[in-house]
Amino acid sequence: MNRLIISLLALILIFSCSSQDENKKTPSHIRINNITNDTIPRVTGIGGIFFKSKDPSVIKEWYGKNLGLSTDLYGSVFEFRNANDPDQINYLRWSPFETKTDYFSPSVKEFMINYRVQNIEGLIRNLKSNGVKVIGEIQKYEYGKFAYLIDPDGNKIELWEPVDSVLTKMGGLTTK
Repeated sequence: MNRLIISLLALILIFSCSSQDENKKTPSHIRINNITNDTIPRVTGIGGIFFKSKDPSVIKEWYGKNLGLSTDLYGSVFEFRNANDPDQINYLRWSPFETKTDYFSPSVKEFMINYRVQNIEGLIRNLKSNGVKVIGEIQKYEYGKFAYLIDPDGNKIELWEPVDSVLTKMGGLTTK
């Protein structure tokens, strides 16, 4: 009798766990290898790594010679595929800047990270409502929209809503 009760309880537990798993749904903005129409304001990846250098030309040459980066006037562009749409090419910019640049201002840090985002207007609204220090207005270019903010550590952050197809048409060397 005890074995029967234990067996029934085990079966109930197994079926209740499996039915809970079946009822779990993946949020609409998380899809693996599926194209989505996700417009949630958020970061989607890294768009660029910018840092100060005593001599950007020398450092670009060094990275090209020793690490195989394909460099141009501004640094290197890394080409990669979009995980949700593998036919779409995305880009990440690696750029050394002169030590005296004011591009990172008002931050006094030696680096700045560029984040790829979607729905930059919505993201800026959310950031402002959360009390985040946003610098200036959204800037629009053919290849994307940009906005800037300061994080709690004083780092200037660049947000970029890219138009990768324009960058693809522009061509140029990329590091793959």
